[in-house]
Amino acid sequence: MRIGELAERAGTTPRALRYYESRGLLPARRAVNGYRTYDESDLRLLQQIRTLQDFGFELEETRPFVECLRAGHPAGDACPASLAVYRRKLDELDALIGQLRTVREEVGAQLARAELEASAEVPGGPEPRCELNWEDGT
Repeated sequence: MRIGELAERAGTTPRALRYYESRGLLPARRAVNGYRTYDESDLRLLQQIRTLQDFGFELEETRPFVECLRAGHPAGDACPASLAVYRRKLDELDALIGQLRTVREEVGAQLARAELEASAEVPGGPEPRCELNWEDGT
């Protein structure tokens, strides 16, 4: 198949395919007429790359999975290098989840403090001041 058909079937653009080719992730085969040619195995490579990118993997992190598929493994994640990338990604995700939990706790504490402060306002006292004034843009 040609580049446009492969791009359509993979849900991407010919430009992205040329970029993957320049990065060595997609083979650069040419027909006699100079057109790029692809087959079903190339579609499988692209599906693997796109799935991993949807999961948050950087393009370079997909390389071990692509190489695993090229080596003949039906699943690109069956090779030791692919497993190592999975492990690193899980460590990254665990760290991010920890950071998000900390931020959530801090925001929750700020909310609790602000609600307590707001409930302690003297009835009939001055209205709380808002730092933003939408009418004059400040």
